[in-house]
Amino acid sequence: MVEILTPEQLDRARGAGRLVGEILATVRERARAGTNLLEIDRWAEEMIRGAGAESCYVDYAPSFGSGPFGHYLCTSVNDAVLHGLPHDETLVDGDLVSLDLALLLDGVAADAAVSFVVGGSARPQDERMIETTERALAAAVAAATVGARTGDVSHAIGTVLAEAGYAVNLEFGGHGIGTTMHQDPHVANDGRPGRGYRLRPGMLLALEPWVMEDTDRLVTDPDGWTLRSATGCRTAHSEHTVAITEAGPEILTSAHPV
Repeated sequence: MVEILTPEQLDRARGAGRLVGEILATVRERARAGTNLLEIDRWAEEMIRGAGAESCYVDYAPSFGSGPFGHYLCTSVNDAVLHGLPHDETLVDGDLVSLDLALLLDGVAADAAVSFVVGGSARPQDERMIETTERALAAAVAAATVGARTGDVSHAIGTVLAEAGYAVNLEFGGHGIGTTMHQDPHVANDGRPGRGYRLRPGMLLALEPWVMEDTDRLVTDPDGWTLRSATGCRTAHSEHTVAITEAGPEILTSAHPV
């Protein structure tokens, strides 16, 4: 199902997006060497509940996971890139962390992800991966205009990733979002321009470029959720929820710490 939001729903989506951005920015600011992943998850829970919102992850049980997920935040570290299930694990200086958060506020969902390096020991390769996913995300947002097609958005992402020398995995990508977290259309991280679903005002898309340093193959942890690079290389992931409007694409999940 492709959902078209009403202007009133879009206003509520802006509130959900602001909250997602605030939580991710706040958690990122607080996370440091010595922080436990379960502690990060508790921070997210407190902020979600404190705002009167609901987690999209706690009871999430899709066909590809070993559900329900049971936590409030995906915490993927180093070679983990997607759906990182929080464990009793402590961050160390130099860890590359990806945090992915989706919540429902006033009946509308928003979804975003951010990658960063803990402390001051970032490898140049890590910084380059993160910067590449952020540039790919910016290109995707710019392409998400009324009348464009999902293939145009996918092509914008794939072009940036490929030009930077990264292989592109097409198993997981962006998606429609609205009164539920995952909806049609699927937005792959590479594609052919001019193909796919035509974008209309009132649509929300969660756009999420992600890369692995030297492979496009994933493996799944025994926890049934955490997806890692098949070679053990590091990874990065960036995501925003974007509204398609007549005035142009509008990012709803910009990061502002509380």
